Amino acid sequence: MSPARTKRIGTIDRPQTHDPRNQAPMITPTREPVGSATPDVTITGANDSRQNRTREMQLIPEALARAHMHERLREAEQGRRAERLVTARRMQRRAERASMRARRALAMAVMH
Repeated sequence: MSPARTKRIGTIDRPQTHDPRNQAPMITPTREPVGSATPDVTITGANDSRQNRTREMQLIPEALARAHMHERLREAEQGRRAERLVTARRMQRRAERASMRARRALAMAVMH
């Protein structure tokens, strides 16, 4: 066989490929007792977790925007409540002044 035709196997420092889907899965040596090492990692599991992590990271701005929107709505509702309270107090003072004018007018009418 010529050197150009031999299949070149990658090493740890220089892997054949950096794509995890094309790399061979790690196989536990046969001399280890069964169950002593972690089970073989499946490529699909790694891809699923990577895809899930990517999906979660893509959803972070959406969740952040939703939290900001919720906070703005809460602030707006709190502002509306404060505005209603101010209006109610203003109307109460106006009603009290009108009541005092009416009592004064009645007292003046009774005294004359």
